[in-house]
Amino acid sequence: MTETVSDFYCHQALAGTVAIETVAETDRVLAFHHTNPSYPVHIVVIPKAHVPSLTDLGNAGEGLLHEVVSVVREVAAGVEKEHGSCSVTTNLGLYQESKHMHWHVVYRGESQEEILEMYGHHDA
Repeated sequence: MTETVSDFYCHQALAGTVAIETVAETDRVLAFHHTNPSYPVHIVVIPKAHVPSLTDLGNAGEGLLHEVVSVVREVAAGVEKEHGSCSVTTNLGLYQESKHMHWHVVYRGESQEEILEMYGHHDA
């Protein structure tokens, strides 16, 4: 029996079968607004080539990982500058619904007061 791999990014986003709104792009990396966002700002950053995950780069080299992280940093800096906060995550194993390395760059929408109440004033 052949295992079917769930890869929304290769099968739909990169294949052009679903409309995406590009945020940033290089020859090997694409950042776009999530097609089904969970947050007020929800951007996904992916390599254009299939890379299974952060811990399994498949046939990709470290150079591609560095390029992906560079785009993640650029996008996250823009979200942080515009909204004052940002969260960046990538999922692994059973948490990784689509088996293609992807990074979520989000602004969850809390006010500054809500954030400080939840996380405190650790810089003070």
